Amino acid sequence: MEVILKTDIKGLGYKNDLVTVKPGYGRNYLIPQGFATLATEANKKMQAETLKQVAHKAEKIQKDAEALSNNIGELTLTIEAKAGESGKIFGAVTPLQISEALKAKGFDVDRKKIGFTTEVKMLGSYTAVLDLHKEVQHEITIDVVAAH
Repeated sequence: MEVILKTDIKGLGYKNDLVTVKPGYGRNYLIPQGFATLATEANKKMQAETLKQVAHKAEKIQKDAEALSNNIGELTLTIEAKAGESGKIFGAVTPLQISEALKAKGFDVDRKKIGFTTEVKMLGSYTAVLDLHKEVQHEITIDVVAAH
C-alpha cells in the first residue's frame, strides 16, 4: 500500500515522501493518526504541486541545518549521571538530556531528532546522531561521567 507521509516518521521517511507500507500499518495506524494519506492519483498530483512550492523553502531549511551542523562541529558534551560501583548508571541517558545540554551550549535541537548508536547505560564515551534534516546528520560525542 502506498501512502504519502504528512510528518517525519523515524525509520520510515520524511514529510511528503511517497512510501510503501504494509496495508494494516497504513490503514490502522498511519492514516487514522493523521501521519499519512492514501496515495491516490489525485493526492499524488497535489503532492507534486506542494513539492514544487516548497522546494525553495526546503533549500533554505537544509542550508540552516548545514549551518547548525557546522556550528556544532566536533562538540563533546559531558553528561553527569548517578552510577554504581561497577560503572553502570541508574536509568539511562535520554535524548531529552542531550537536547537540554545542547540548549545550554546555545544549540536548539529537538529531542525527537536525537538518537544513539548504542544504549547509554554505562559510564564512558558514546556517539549521538543528530538528525537535523533528511540530508544532514551530525554526530557528536557524549561523555557520561559519575555525578558527585
